[in-house]
Amino acid sequence: MIELLEVGVSDQAMLGFDRDKKQVFEARISTAKNGVGQLNGSECTPLGKHRIRAKIGADQIANTVFIGRRPSGETYSEALAAAYPNRDWILSRILWLCGNQVGFNRGGGVDTQRRYVYIHGAPDSHPMGVPSSHGCIKMRNSDIIQLFEQVTIGTSVNILESL
Repeated sequence: MIELLEVGVSDQAMLGFDRDKKQVFEARISTAKNGVGQLNGSECTPLGKHRIRAKIGADQIANTVFIGRRPSGETYSEALAAAYPNRDWILSRILWLCGNQVGFNRGGGVDTQRRYVYIHGAPDSHPMGVPSSHGCIKMRNSDIIQLFEQVTIGTSVNILESL
């Protein structure tokens, strides 16, 4: 099981470590196109110490589309993307983050959970390694499905400028 996730924004990478601090997971990711920041409405990826607050999407098929954290009944396809070109695609699984640092990423106008910042799947056509999200941490569907099985609610997530 993964005990700690570290996200490097400048690296556009995520590493997972077990309880012995051995690296057991690595993936390319995509963070916010607006960079890093804590403020509500900024569409930035928040820095600091977080934890997984909720796991959503267990047993859903790959490319399940989520709207408001609920399966929409749709499965992502290029045809669906063409029909809804402005949709922010949240696919396969959601790991909802909660900030651990009061006044920095928890509470008031800087609350990661109230900002609905997730680790989630994205269309395979979206490039990884390039900032492009609205604040979330996007991953390949195969990576988020694998990660989802290796973390628990409460797993620590440190979002850093660099790994």
